[in-house]
Amino acid sequence: MTRLRHVLGRARFFVREFSGEAAYDHYVAHARAHDPDAAVPSRREFERARTDAREGDPRTGFRCC
Repeated sequence: MTRLRHVLGRARFFVREFSGEAAYDHYVAHARAHDPDAAVPSRREFERARTDAREGDPRTGFRCC
């Protein structure tokens, strides 16, 4: 049973990393490490800014839908 949990935990880790879901967690950890008193945006604000930056980059093109 513990082996299965370990394997599932590792699979979850890789899925979160490859899908970008863990980006906010990494951002918060980085912000807290560099300035613990700084205001950290909510996940919604972070994702909105991330999407805006991605869509505003002319090298990647524009989202069609």
